[in-house]
Amino acid sequence: MSDTSTLPETETLREKARACLGRIGATVVEGIGLSARSPITGDELFTIRPTSAAEADAAVVAAHHAFQAWRSTPAPRRGELVRRLGELLREHHADLAELITIEVGKIRSEAMGEVQEMIDICDFAVGLSRQLYGRTIASERPGHRLAETWHPLGVVGVISAFNFPAAVWSWNTAIALVCGDTVVWKPSELTPLTAIAADALLRRAAAEVGAPHEVHHLVIGDRAAGEKLVDDHRIALVSATGSTRMGREVGPRVAARFGRSLLELGGNNAAIVTPSADLDLVVQGVVFAAAGTTGQRCTTLRRLIVHTSVADELLERLVAAYTRLPIGDPFDERTLVGPLITTAAQDTMQDALDRAQAEGGKLLVGGGRRFANQPGAGAYVEPAIVRMSEQTPVVREETFAPILYCLPYETFDAAIALHNDVPQGLSSSIFTRDQQEAELFLSAEGSDCGIANVNLGTSGAEIGGAFGGEKETGGGRESGSDAWRAYMRRSTSTVNYAAELTLAQNVSF
Repeated sequence: MSDTSTLPETETLREKARACLGRIGATVVEGIGLSARSPITGDELFTIRPTSAAEADAAVVAAHHAFQAWRSTPAPRRGELVRRLGELLREHHADLAELITIEVGKIRSEAMGEVQEMIDICDFAVGLSRQLYGRTIASERPGHRLAETWHPLGVVGVISAFNFPAAVWSWNTAIALVCGDTVVWKPSELTPLTAIAADALLRRAAAEVGAPHEVHHLVIGDRAAGEKLVDDHRIALVSATGSTRMGREVGPRVAARFGRSLLELGGNNAAIVTPSADLDLVVQGVVFAAAGTTGQRCTTLRRLIVHTSVADELLERLVAAYTRLPIGDPFDERTLVGPLITTAAQDTMQDALDRAQAEGGKLLVGGGRRFANQPGAGAYVEPAIVRMSEQTPVVREETFAPILYCLPYETFDAAIALHNDVPQGLSSSIFTRDQQEAELFLSAEGSDCGIANVNLGTSGAEIGGAFGGEKETGGGRESGSDAWRAYMRRSTSTVNYAAELTLAQNVSF
């Protein structure tokens, strides 16, 4: 695996970050408490004063108060705020992408793609602001009209993860705002600079269209800041993106106070490769899905279920592709694999590889560390492929790193069973030229995931479709389709315009 150019220095990254924040109009309140680091070097860029408990409570109070007026603002007017946010994102596309690269280590094209996702969801939400449709229902009683209407829900608490530090926030926020909700956002403590920049753009949009800036609040801090949103009864909906372990804590706590939760949690995504598959297409799809974002997407491809007749040829081609992956500085246009978010993630990857080999796996390529002895280097690893004979305990877990486990199968039914035999249910794919296999995979008898693809990898979902998964992935849906309903409350109403009262079900009283 080839290395790219020399890694940038920490001071250079700090200057880049300051310049981007300045052009966006965002202010970093420096102080003791939270460290803003870059995985590119592993070094601290800024120390940021976190939001205090009193400030977090005041943010919830202000958001709750702002909701009283925002919910009565006509939805198309609410859409004007999101429209302006989308325009500002277009103007500062490069600046926000640069901050994402600095804080997450994403290569340039992926960081630009994340901001494009934000722009796309703003466009979607603006259209949605004129399409929050209810329905009229046929009444069994003469002279009655039965209708279903959707109303704003309240304050939405958004808890986002480091790997998509801006896009997931925008999915929730753009939809919530046009639905008439207000938002309190607790971003990952690993990506405060991106959050500060995104918040500044939304505040600017609000000022320019005359919307109250109190419709959105940013709460920066650690786990305790997130727990504030989880436990506060004034937060009507908690949308939390993160690990399954996090979801196990968030879901019951929100439910205990009869709040709503929208959970988008872990994935252990697989692709089935059938005998008829186009292997050129497979190699392209698999390498991006498995090694892109250094394996740190919830939709990353982690299991490759390959028919025994094509396994040897495919693995040979994948190993060759992996040996050519350029690893290093994500600002270098030649780089395809940047750093993991922390050295702890690097250690977790190594532990998983050790376990996989102890459970009978054979490491075919990768797994090494890059720049390990170079000062100013972050957690750079070589994406790994491990050949397994069966689905062992480590394979059934999600390791947030670029490890691809390859599993053999003989019959299509066995492939589906193997595919579904994990606790998670986010994204899935099949590579086949057989229409029957493709249709079976997409049917109720096939993939049990929230996302199912044919002849493409597991990652790279578009905003038009609802995003999320089943089982331990949490069941929540964000972004497109009718995901907006999670941010609203349903009201069924009956109007009697007849001259007399008629009871339902022919009841006489």
